[in-house]
Amino acid sequence: MSGQIDQWTVLLMLIGCGTVYVAFEHPSFGTALMVGVGVVTLMHLLMKER
Repeated sequence: MSGQIDQWTVLLMLIGCGTVYVAFEHPSFGTALMVGVGVVTLMHLLMKER
């Protein structure tokens, strides 16, 4: 391990922080966003087997 964080990790961390901020400021939008993320994650896991 080189000790450096790759660009994808930094990008995902920034997106995650932005999502948490939006969900905190606008709870109704945050709820819909989390449901969407959950569905996409579930579909990704189910389709990964194929």
